[in-house]
Amino acid sequence: MAEQTALADIRADDGGKPDAAVVRDALGVGVAVGLSGFAFGVTSAGSGLTLWQTCALSLLVFTGASQFALVGALAAGGNPYAAAAGAFFLGVRNAFYGLRLSQLLALPRAVRPFAAQWVIDETTAVTLAQPTRRSARIGFTVTGITLYVLWNLTTLLGALGAKALGDTDAWGLDAAGPAVFLALLAPMLKTSTERAVAALAVLLGLGLLPVLPAGVPVLAAALAAPAVLYLRGRRGSGARDDVREGER
Repeated sequence: MAEQTALADIRADDGGKPDAAVVRDALGVGVAVGLSGFAFGVTSAGSGLTLWQTCALSLLVFTGASQFALVGALAAGGNPYAAAAGAFFLGVRNAFYGLRLSQLLALPRAVRPFAAQWVIDETTAVTLAQPTRRSARIGFTVTGITLYVLWNLTTLLGALGAKALGDTDAWGLDAAGPAVFLALLAPMLKTSTERAVAALAVLLGLGLLPVLPAGVPVLAAALAAPAVLYLRGRRGSGARDDVREGER
């Protein structure tokens, strides 16, 4: 059954999108999101991180939402360990993306450790939108290269230009990263369960923000998923019990 599902997901190359169309779409996403690295560079420098620390985060971590969460928590005076933990849990989603993309792309083993660095929201979205393995590989590669180069270049420029901008908080650039992340996430919330998890996570994060140290509300928001799944399981179990009682 699993093999049939995998084969259904990876359709034949015949009838796929033209390579030029895939490259165009991938470049559009890579350029649009890559430019927001400037906002991260400014925000990170404004939070007290050095130029080298800021650039190292983009080069090594390379997952925008986690980077913004880390520097945002540090700027708010949060505990470094809580800030790092919040960033880590936000980045865990990329591991689940990797499980799906590994089947779809079927890359050689020698390439996978390098490709893993590019498994993020944007490359996953572009890859999953492709109808064939060939176009998926092209979309993943072009998006990954474009975004990685631009994100790191604009991070450097943002960190260098932070002093020229003065008070970075007044520009509101720290909202650019989360805004891009939400714009990518919103179309993916297709089921009622997914929407319920997102809504509860927002309520937990915002509701606990005034009472918990910076970085901790992000960790608490992660409880939304198991809570919603638990309630849904209880609801489904109750409905099955009602059906059995009716049959008796």
